[in-house]
Amino acid sequence: MSTIAGFSPIADKASRILILGSMPSELSLEYSQYYANPRNAFWNIMAGIVGFSAELPYEARIKALKASGIALWDVLHTCVRSGSLDSSIKSGTRVPNDFQSFFEKYQNICKVGFNGVEAEESFNTYVKPNINCETISFVRLPSSSSAYAVTLENKIEIWQEKLTP
Repeated sequence: MSTIAGFSPIADKASRILILGSMPSELSLEYSQYYANPRNAFWNIMAGIVGFSAELPYEARIKALKASGIALWDVLHTCVRSGSLDSSIKSGTRVPNDFQSFFEKYQNICKVGFNGVEAEESFNTYVKPNINCETISFVRLPSSSSAYAVTLENKIEIWQEKLTP
C-alpha cells in the first residue's frame, strides 16, 4: 500500500454547494478527473439535476457544475489505500484537506453534501471539530458509487431534494 493524494478543489466565488467525496478512485487518479469511473453514477446524477449531458467532455461538465454554483472536493488530502474502496483506507492514515482556508476563500458555500458515509464520517471526525462552520448545513447523499445499490432515478431524486438550498 502506498500514500495517495487527492485533487485540488473545483470551485469559484459563486459556489454555494460543495459536494465532498472521500478520496478519488484509482481510475480518477489515473485520469486526473473527479469521478472518472464510468460505473460511478456521479456525472449522471449531476446531469439529471443540473441539466447537461453526462457525455460532455470533462471540462464542459465542470463548467456546467460551476455555472450551477456547485463545487467539488474530497475530504481527504492523503491516505494509504489499496484499490479504490473506502473500506480499504488504512486506519490512522487519513489526512484531511484544509477546509478552514477553503471556507474562508469560498464564503458563499451554504450547503455541503457528503457523497457517501466515509466522506461524512471523515469530515465529522477530522475536520468539523477544528473549524467554524455554523452557517453551513450538511447532508449525507446516497453514494454515487456503483457499490451502493440504489437506482439512478432514486439517487437523482434524493440528491436533488437534499441539495436544494
